[in-house]
Amino acid sequence: MDKRFLAASIILVAVLTGIAYFFYTGYRPNAERISKFRQWMQNPASHPGWKLSAGTQCGSAPFRFPTDGFVGFLWGDGMGRGHTHQGIDIFAGTDINVTAVVAAYPGYLTRLSDWKSSVIVRVPEDPLHPGQQIWLYYTHMADQYGKSFISSEFPAGTSEKLIEAGTLLGNQGDYSGDPNNPVGVHLHFSIVEDDGSGHFKNELDIKNTLDPSPYLGLPLNGYNNRDQVPLCEVTVE
Repeated sequence: MDKRFLAASIILVAVLTGIAYFFYTGYRPNAERISKFRQWMQNPASHPGWKLSAGTQCGSAPFRFPTDGFVGFLWGDGMGRGHTHQGIDIFAGTDINVTAVVAAYPGYLTRLSDWKSSVIVRVPEDPLHPGQQIWLYYTHMADQYGKSFISSEFPAGTSEKLIEAGTLLGNQGDYSGDPNNPVGVHLHFSIVEDDGSGHFKNELDIKNTLDPSPYLGLPLNGYNNRDQVPLCEVTVE
């Protein structure tokens, strides 16, 4: 192979790699917000004001915040491999089975028989869209091996159990379904649409979920919030 051609090829690959890295790190729309998230995860105590508290409400928003922590990933954030995040991920900055998860809103709780880390709550009347039913999904409440941290009040197979806002659901964990690849300790929370026949749609598709921002009164839409740490900006006098 011609040495000049080889050198040119190496330079071209290096340039393309550099451009790709530049766009990924410097031009990702949410790069500044993700940078703050990384700072917080490295030392949560350095930015205590970035942490939200379980059970709090922002202004007139109908939902309570479901756990303590930093909202690291928002609804609409790109998660790689063509996947768009369909909920919010709240990181406690603690070990597993320490940080409580509470119900954001009243409803009827179901835990399917094979669910180790998840529960879903049916809300018959969407507080923001009267006449529509929605579902609130909470997951990652187990350790990496699937040992559940869900409250004993909701054993596997629980169906349509009435709960109130603030009810203890369990504790944050790091369960991913693969014991060799646990996720960081956090809660994934999403608002899932009803399929029209009284069942929830597939939560894994963002098209089946709702922007949680107006329900929690926080800037939780990754399409719109590029650089802000999600915090309540409503001042109550």
